[in-house]
Amino acid sequence: MTINENLSTFAGLPVRAWPLDGEPVEGPAAWRISPGLEAARGEFALRLEELADYTTVEALVVGDWGDCYENPAPIGELVAAAPRMPGLRALFLAEMTFEECEISWIRLGDVAPLFEVFGALEVLRIRGSEALRLGPVRHETLRELTFESGGLPREVVRDVGASDFPALRHLELWLGTPDYGGDATAEDLAGILSGERLPALRHLGLRNAEIADEVAAALAHAPVVPRLATLDLSLGLLGDAGVRALLAGQDLSGLERLDLHHHVVSEEALGALAAALPGVVLDTGDSQLGERYRYVAVGE
Repeated sequence: MTINENLSTFAGLPVRAWPLDGEPVEGPAAWRISPGLEAARGEFALRLEELADYTTVEALVVGDWGDCYENPAPIGELVAAAPRMPGLRALFLAEMTFEECEISWIRLGDVAPLFEVFGALEVLRIRGSEALRLGPVRHETLRELTFESGGLPREVVRDVGASDFPALRHLELWLGTPDYGGDATAEDLAGILSGERLPALRHLGLRNAEIADEVAAALAHAPVVPRLATLDLSLGLLGDAGVRALLAGQDLSGLERLDLHHHVVSEEALGALAAALPGVVLDTGDSQLGERYRYVAVGE
């Protein structure tokens, strides 16, 4: 997943812009509504209403709703339209490239109502973290949940851990850096790492983390790890200390894949990890070890 280009597919469907430009689309699509930076506030609601009149909406991609760095996300408009989209199963909120709006500038607001009104939702991706709020929620059918950010607030991390997602198989948090609001600590992940409210979880991504070594140390003995098929610590600043913690902790040989790409781990430590996990697919590409300045992959 990158943020330098708009998606061409989402939730297994081709992304198509609404309103249509040219011939009508045959078959299901993930509809993208993005009125643009200078759009009036009511433009998003109008386009959403028109789309609901046009077709059954299964997947929705929300781009720039208009001055997205000043105006919060159109949560109210989405909530109001929910009765007309009972089959919505996938939603991407704030799918914008850095050229459209830097990820740390995207103003969101309280996203908890989305969990309440879209009862059939299976996939939810949210990009940005400015003014982001969640609160503990419960959702029965959600299978994939992702928060992409240059800095995820600790309150949101804690709220995810305090939420109940009995069907969730894929959880991904881009923790980021304090420079952009990412003030979560490894202790704030306790609710997630216990796995108590995530009985179906198979993929855990704690990505883009400046505190990747501390996260790795917390994972070393986390109860959720034995049930995972994939563990993703990529895009951050994982170093030798984090790898040593993983090697000294619980057995990771039950994993199918361990993703560490974009890291600062030495060749010696990577070799030790590979030797300890011969049956696990390791992604250790994009080393930042030789770089003078080291950053998480996604910040501003």
